[in-house]
Amino acid sequence: MTQQPNLQPVQRLLSLDFLRGFIMVLLALESTGLYGHLFDATEGQPFLSNVFQQFFHHPWNGLRFWDLVQPSFMFMAGVAMAFSLTKQYANGVTWNQSFKKILKRCFWLFFWGVLDYSVRGTHLSFELWDVLTQLSFTTLIAFLIFRWSARAQIFTCIGLLLLTEALYRFTNVAGFNQPFVDQHNFGNYVDLLLMNKINKGGWVAINCIPTAVHTIAGALAGKLLIGGTKKIQTLLSWAAISFIIGYGLDYAHITPIIKRIATSSFTLASLGWCLCFLAVSYWWIDIKNHRKYLKFFTIVGMNSIFIYLFFEIVGDRWFAEYITIISSNLLSYINTPEMLKLILSSLSVFALEWYLCYFLYKNKIFFKL
Repeated sequence: MTQQPNLQPVQRLLSLDFLRGFIMVLLALESTGLYGHLFDATEGQPFLSNVFQQFFHHPWNGLRFWDLVQPSFMFMAGVAMAFSLTKQYANGVTWNQSFKKILKRCFWLFFWGVLDYSVRGTHLSFELWDVLTQLSFTTLIAFLIFRWSARAQIFTCIGLLLLTEALYRFTNVAGFNQPFVDQHNFGNYVDLLLMNKINKGGWVAINCIPTAVHTIAGALAGKLLIGGTKKIQTLLSWAAISFIIGYGLDYAHITPIIKRIATSSFTLASLGWCLCFLAVSYWWIDIKNHRKYLKFFTIVGMNSIFIYLFFEIVGDRWFAEYITIISSNLLSYINTPEMLKLILSSLSVFALEWYLCYFLYKNKIFFKL
């Protein structure tokens, strides 16, 4: 069942650096409120409103572009894990040593994820809905089965999705026995047990079970890119299978695509898109060698955890508001329309956050967990 790791030296995957940076740029722009301003600015313009609506999570049953960002984040973490562990094994690092590193990383991911949600208004809060908290679980699972054969890992993914289906469909807890109904599903019940609260937006902590599939699949994709053959064809074949099953379950009214509780259909449909993103980026950047303008994104991607925590904790609670006040007042002197002021202020916040990443990059400062 155990698969020997590839001990050949691995080259840096530029497409991975780009995708991580692209995801973080999207998240950073979202944290500035830019998408909300653009959506408001296009009110009464159906086409543009529909375009900018894609930058918000679907309220329940359905799939929008923004619903793919978190799965991509966790998928890319799996791809990066494959490259990191393969490099460690090539350098003589033992499994026990790697396990200790992963445990430490997962601890800090969990810590920062809880800290990110720990302040709500004037009160402290314990919440497990942050992507870093989820990633701490999925990273550990992906590591523990990393040396298994691809077939064994795929069966593990199937098992995780079947477990998710069973928990929602067959637990039958009074008041929480409606599998795909907001506020009345098993995930909400678990949140009551863990945190004594239910998320008003419908998010649940046990999303970490099905979304572990994203990180495991990312690790499998990473190993394929390191030492596999027919890489693009294989990635796209996996994507096609994920699309057919994921969208098929929703279309047949068996399991609806719901991002907020990470149903099995959502997990598979979003995984299909993650695989496509990686296949296209790998073909365009690493095979066709198109590398122009990549640096703008890779600078952010190389400090992805740091900048995420910065705009989530510092930016959201102080930095964004501070810069917005300054820029809005300066723009008022030239009679800038209110909506344009909001958009330019958001872009100013993002520009300063990007420059912070650039400063760290130039000084070779990289924060890693």
